[in-house]
Amino acid sequence: MTPLDGGLPITARQEQFSLAFVRMIAAAAGCSIKWHETDYDGVDITIASSTEYVKYYCPEFELQLKCTTQQVRLRDAHFSWRMERDPFLKLTHGKRYNEAFLGVLVIPRDEQPLVSLSEQRLLTASRMYWQHARLLGDISDGATSKTVHLPRTNLFDVESLQSIMQRVGEGGEW
Repeated sequence: MTPLDGGLPITARQEQFSLAFVRMIAAAAGCSIKWHETDYDGVDITIASSTEYVKYYCPEFELQLKCTTQQVRLRDAHFSWRMERDPFLKLTHGKRYNEAFLGVLVIPRDEQPLVSLSEQRLLTASRMYWQHARLLGDISDGATSKTVHLPRTNLFDVESLQSIMQRVGEGGEW
C-alpha cells in the first residue's frame, strides 16, 4: 500500500520547510525565533540572541524568507531573485528599527526528496542564501519589480548566523 501524501499545497510546503530550516540553524547557533502573525511589514520572522555583545544585550534581526526550486537562478557568484516592488520597499525601508535581511532557500526539484533521514543523520540538498536589506540596492521609479543578487558566499549556516548576530550586537554598519 502506497502511503498517502499529506496534501499540503507545494507553496505551503515550501513556506513550512523554509521556516523549519531556519529554526534548525537558529537552534544550532544558540538563537531563538520570534514569530510574526503576518508578514505585512516585509518580514516573516525575527531571530534573537540571548547574549550580551559589546553594544547590545539580546540583539535581534528580521528575516524575509523565500523558497524556490529554481536552480537556474544560481550563477557563479550569486543567486538572483526577483522581488515585487511593495515587499522590496518594505524590506529595504531606511527607517527600519531592526536590521533586516532577505533569505532565499533553494530546495530540490519536486521529484527529489526534501530530506533524507537515517539513524545517523538528517540530510537535505537545500541551502539558503542571504543578503542584508541595505545591500539590495534601490528600485527604479515606476519599476514593478527588481532582481536582487544574493552572494553565494552568504550561505545561511550556523557560522554565518553567529557572525550576523555578533555584527548586529556590536552595532556594526552594513
